[in-house]
Amino acid sequence: MTKDEIKAKIIDRDMQPSAEALARKDKSNRLLKEKLVPILPSLPNIEDSNSAKTRSKEEIAHRAIALCIVAVKGEGLEQSRIQRLIERYGAQNHFTPCEAEFIECSAPTLQDRTKFSWKYECYWVLLWALGYVDTLDFPNKVCDVAKAVTILNASTAGDFIAKAKLRPKSEILDEADLIYRFDWAAVNARLKKIPAPAGLINGVVMERHRALNWLIGYMNQEWDDVTTDT
Repeated sequence: MTKDEIKAKIIDRDMQPSAEALARKDKSNRLLKEKLVPILPSLPNIEDSNSAKTRSKEEIAHRAIALCIVAVKGEGLEQSRIQRLIERYGAQNHFTPCEAEFIECSAPTLQDRTKFSWKYECYWVLLWALGYVDTLDFPNKVCDVAKAVTILNASTAGDFIAKAKLRPKSEILDEADLIYRFDWAAVNARLKKIPAPAGLINGVVMERHRALNWLIGYMNQEWDDVTTDT
């Protein structure tokens, strides 16, 4: 889907927003104001519970496992241990094409390692969606990487899925709407070449936005293609 097609779809969806979507937008904007984060009143509504995708606990869990593995490789874990993790969690068939290419590379560039180490933030969001993390805190600090890795390391793949408690779609949509508006504020600050408001960390905001967009099926995009439009 091109940028123009995405824009047209957003405009079309925003022509007749549901009461649910309007209420969610209002709630998010009130929270941003409390945090002294600028808002754009005309920023469109996102999907509501009728149009957002419902992903299964299993699908989210396998995506989370893959993200954790690529993130620890990004941090520098040696290839032999990465292969053992893949085998331990049966992750061979759950990497995206971009992830698989990174996993198979014996000497990734620093740029690629940095890119994939940021996926801890996406992984953290999925841990939250699966009930392993209680809240998604204000995005002015990175996630608790040690805790995130420990959560998975303490389980087999089967246990990780079985113990997960998928959050209601309404909660996921609340966070998706909120991060969308945080991301607009962060991007707006970058364009103006000023510091991000309220200490927002651009990488945290963007990766959280990416994960939440995937969770709600934004534009029906596959993981490698998920955009964070603002």
